[in-house]
Amino acid sequence: MNIHESGVILFMENYAETLDFYLTKLGLPVREQKDGLTIFDFGKSYLMIENNGVASTTEKTRAQNPSIIRFDVTDFDETIQELVERGLEVTVHRPNWGTIGVIIDPEGNRIEIKAAE
Repeated sequence: MNIHESGVILFMENYAETLDFYLTKLGLPVREQKDGLTIFDFGKSYLMIENNGVASTTEKTRAQNPSIIRFDVTDFDETIQELVERGLEVTVHRPNWGTIGVIIDPEGNRIEIKAAE
């Protein structure tokens, strides 16, 4: 298998609200956009959001969504501060394997910002 690129696809119930979150709160750059579908640059791959998902008003359980979106960043403290200034609630955890900031998107999907080692 000769993989050119890989990506993550999330289906959203409230597409417009979630699109705004990923654009303005997380600040992800748009690579491509069509009706009901947006592809963001996501490190060396892509993150696609589409219509027709199922939202949750709280963080989804692992049974509802066994995946986590994670961004490894070299400037952890600055990134967390910037996200807080954009109005996001970020909970920082410091387990023995590293440091992460946890964000829940408008659909209940967990996003982690991890301090790159």
